[in-house]
Amino acid sequence: MKARLILENGTVFHGRAFGYLKETVGEVVFNTGMTGYQEVLTDPSYYGQIVTMTYPLIGNYGINIDDMQSKGAKVRGFVVREKCNEPSNWRCEFELDTYLKENRILGIEGVDTRALTKIIRNYGTMKGIITVRDLTDSQIKLKLDGFSNKNAVKEVTTKEIKVQDGQGLHIAIMDFGIKQNIIDSFKKRGCKLTIFPAGANAEDILAVEPDGVFLSNGPGDPKDIPESIVEIKKLVGKKPITGICLGHQLLALALGGNTEKLKFGHRGANHPVKDMKTGKIMITSQNHGYVVTGEGLPEDVNVTHINVNDNTIEGMRHNKYSIYSIQFHPEACPGPYDTAGIFDEFIDTISKGGRHNA
Repeated sequence: MKARLILENGTVFHGRAFGYLKETVGEVVFNTGMTGYQEVLTDPSYYGQIVTMTYPLIGNYGINIDDMQSKGAKVRGFVVREKCNEPSNWRCEFELDTYLKENRILGIEGVDTRALTKIIRNYGTMKGIITVRDLTDSQIKLKLDGFSNKNAVKEVTTKEIKVQDGQGLHIAIMDFGIKQNIIDSFKKRGCKLTIFPAGANAEDILAVEPDGVFLSNGPGDPKDIPESIVEIKKLVGKKPITGICLGHQLLALALGGNTEKLKFGHRGANHPVKDMKTGKIMITSQNHGYVVTGEGLPEDVNVTHINVNDNTIEGMRHNKYSIYSIQFHPEACPGPYDTAGIFDEFIDTISKGGRHNA
């Protein structure tokens, strides 16, 4: 079936529909990863977005249960150059088309994804529609104007407190849309986890007497959840705090800093990041549309990592309080494991901070 991707600047791409054949609206972004499409589809940080994969062949190794980063697909739509109809891998349990049908996600193939990526790169991220029917200009405008991703975190956070036992440190997680591999990375280190909804208040978190607090990744603009920033402020100085991606941004705002939206974001598994202490360059997995600017951050906060491509802040550490956060994803999935040791640094920060705060 024929389909079209309509961008808010009026550009139209023609292709073929696959997956769940129902019109969808979202923010059109691109991911430069050569593999990991399953993890992209199930990453809660992509909630509300129509994701374009720049690698030309998608679906060639299928979908499996083990690599899911959440329960079900979270993207609004999926754009590929060519969809593989005959995946070949011993771990394959579903074809891409079948998986998207089951998760009610519309995809479009046959699109010149190079041209689409150049448009986003040059003009910035924009809203878009994937449709299998003809729409009038007024219908297009109405649908694009009606799209909002402000409630994204509320849609992907856990609805109830969850506890996962462990013999190590007790970490309270504020779940803004956490990836499964972040949870797994802490569990591999023996941590006990208490996972709270994004709307949890500081008093409830402190009541479980955690050794530290972790702020997770998640979708959207950090300034859309000011209530969480208020609660994080209450935790500063009370418990060691670490964070990744959206959690890093929320922590910066809680400390008095600022965030801004990138022109087209960082999404992929090949982003170079420099460790300012060692000078080492690491290849990282990233997925964010907003960054910490550094404006307003207290003098006690040091920048620990920067993005080599555009010099944006990728990490920070507080000199007075036990606070350490990063913008990139050390848990990868998909991506390289150059930065997996960050979780050991988190554990070290919480361990030393716990003794300091005791």
